[in-house]
Amino acid sequence: MKGAEIIVESLKAENVECMFGYPGGVVIPIFHALHNAPFKFILTRHEQGAVHAADGYARASGRVGVAIATSGPGATNCVTGIATAHLDSVPLVVFTGQVRREQIGNDAFQEVDITGVTRPITKHNYLVQDIADLARIIKEAFFIASTGRPGPVLIDVPVDISNGEYKFSYPEKVSIKGYKPVYEGHPNQIKKACELIENARRPVIYAGGGVVISGATKELREFVKKTQIPATTTLLGLGVYPETDPLSLEMLGMHGTYYANHAVNESDLLIAIGARFDDRVTGKIAEFIPSARVIHIDIDPASVSKNVPVDIPIVGDCRLVLAEMNKIIKAPSIDEWRATIDTMKREHPLTYDSNNGDRIMPQFVVEEIYRETKGDAIICTEEGQNQMWAAQFYKYTEPRTFISSGGLGTMGYGFPAAIGAQLARPDKRVIDIAGDGSIQMNIQELIVAVQHRLPIIIAILNNGFLGMVRQWQQLFYEKRYSHTCLECAPDFVKLAEAYGAAGFRIEKSEDVAPTIRKALDITDRPIVLDFRVSREENVYPMVPPGQSFKQIMMPEPLA
Repeated sequence: MKGAEIIVESLKAENVECMFGYPGGVVIPIFHALHNAPFKFILTRHEQGAVHAADGYARASGRVGVAIATSGPGATNCVTGIATAHLDSVPLVVFTGQVRREQIGNDAFQEVDITGVTRPITKHNYLVQDIADLARIIKEAFFIASTGRPGPVLIDVPVDISNGEYKFSYPEKVSIKGYKPVYEGHPNQIKKACELIENARRPVIYAGGGVVISGATKELREFVKKTQIPATTTLLGLGVYPETDPLSLEMLGMHGTYYANHAVNESDLLIAIGARFDDRVTGKIAEFIPSARVIHIDIDPASVSKNVPVDIPIVGDCRLVLAEMNKIIKAPSIDEWRATIDTMKREHPLTYDSNNGDRIMPQFVVEEIYRETKGDAIICTEEGQNQMWAAQFYKYTEPRTFISSGGLGTMGYGFPAAIGAQLARPDKRVIDIAGDGSIQMNIQELIVAVQHRLPIIIAILNNGFLGMVRQWQQLFYEKRYSHTCLECAPDFVKLAEAYGAAGFRIEKSEDVAPTIRKALDITDRPIVLDFRVSREENVYPMVPPGQSFKQIMMPEPLA
């Protein structure tokens, strides 16, 4: 069997249902074999779009996303997508083509050392040097990508390996020396944690994307029900605890709620579950949680005490650890603490100035999307203000319904990720909440959604700016809007129609809800909604970069 056929047979053995990519010279043998593959192949229009689509597929489904690109520029075009997945712990296997083995290192046409380039942004990567190792490498790649703390794995395949021949035998098991993820939490640590929780008076649960990845939503909700401890989530943890519940503090961090940030920083015990204490959560480390002890549950030992010292570390899978804790946990006496938080919620709600005349407020658009979908949609986002408003004003009640680039903050991520998410979840409506700057970065993928009749709604919050950069320029750089004004922009309605999608422009608040309903009624093609929103609206609350929760900026009081 040819090496290219071994790749296809290996993907079949891994039960791959969908693959994304773009062809090129040294991967022609692989595409020749893919022609008769029993799974769906999605031809994107850019390699970055292919990796983002595989990423969105993985986040929406919980399966490993798979992508392929050719050598040289095809491989380097994958780098941003791989880095995005790496920082957000998304399981991907990315195949790249490579020049013939004897040409490696000779600056051959379209040769790039892609394993060297991607070493810092992959969980692991391979350069296949012997066809006898090909099936084993693929088996290992899927195992590494999906176990422990997930992440992207790259397999670089020289063209002579693809064209070579070898007997196909796919391994049944994987054993990798030095790679043995720990899943079961230590019983003594679990016991100590439960005792600390029982005696706490101002505890807060801080749940992150690891809860989504481990499938620990049920266990987390049982834990909250038994302890009655208020819970906040990170950006990538949205949906693991229902934001409609009274014990939800919603999102914390730079653009998190006032009450989440203050509750965390006034707590005497922070229970971190599948979260990594990144800078957008902590702000100024020296002033973060000044009086709190910390319990940290995480499958990645390298994340524990990396940014914030931890009192009780528990290395293990969130779902399994929480299941054990739920057997012995006792509720602390925190009625007074909950009453304090309820007061903060009443006095400092998420809000915006809706008395705006004819201007469409971007927060209002997100609220109307929530109302019209009844909270039953998968929301993808681009990067910037659109991302934060989507996180704040759409209320998430289930995991894997908010898909966004958290760690890398990748503009152009949301729409190709929405394509992957829609293919993974055809039963759900997928909506990409975008900015007029970020949507243009991968707008070429619109033809893919048209070709496959995907009813993705692209809701552009069009303010004519690179909005988040402009906000920082306004607040911290003397309002000098240096190269952030997008005065020359495409007509998004005509652009949508040119691709074969539906397009609508919305310029008045009273037209927002009816147009969203009209878009939801279209089910055979993508829809672009160009909302002309208030130009200089800012995202609040905001903890200034490098500052602490004490410097949190709030919107001006409403008249």
